[in-house]
Formats: sequence, C-alpha cells, structure tokens
Amino acid sequence: MSPTVHELRNAIRAATGRFEREIDASFTKEELRAICEALGTDVDETGRPSTSQMRRLIRAHVGIAESPEAADDSTFRKPDLQAIADGVGAPYEP
Repeated sequence: MSPTVHELRNAIRAATGRFEREIDASFTKEELRAICEALGTDVDETGRPSTSQMRRLIRAHVGIAESPEAADDSTFRKPDLQAIADGVGAPYEP
C-alpha cells in the first residue's frame, strides 16, 4: 500500500531531524530550511529565503524542475514528496 502524504511528510521530517506531527500539516519554514540543508542546497546565499523560494530550490535540487526559476512555488504534492523523501534518504514504502 502506498504511503499517504502525511506519512511522507513525517518520514521527511524524521530524516531531517525534526519531530513527526500527529496532524496533517504542511512544512514550516524551519522544516523547509532543514530539508534544504539535508539536500545540500545553499539557502544562505539568498539571505532570509521565503518559503516559496525554498520550495523552488528543493524542487530544482531533487529534479522536479530544471532550475529554481522554472520551479513551482506551491505546496508539495505527493509525487514531489516522494522525490524529496528519496533525496533526503527518508524510508517509505513506494
């Protein structure tokens, strides 16, 4: 059985040293920054990046988009989360 979006988010949180949440919630700015760090994406070069900037950087880094400029800045969908989980080494059952 395929993992839910909530399970994928929690697997990513755990792989990046954050706590899992009992409720279904999008990533916080702190969690997005932790994902960027786990992927080796340099977010400090942009100063204080916004959540949409970090989403674009993450999408570009895991191969969802060709570049941060071409990436979507909306919340992550299930295929996005699966690619991110693979990128940070989060265990999940595809």
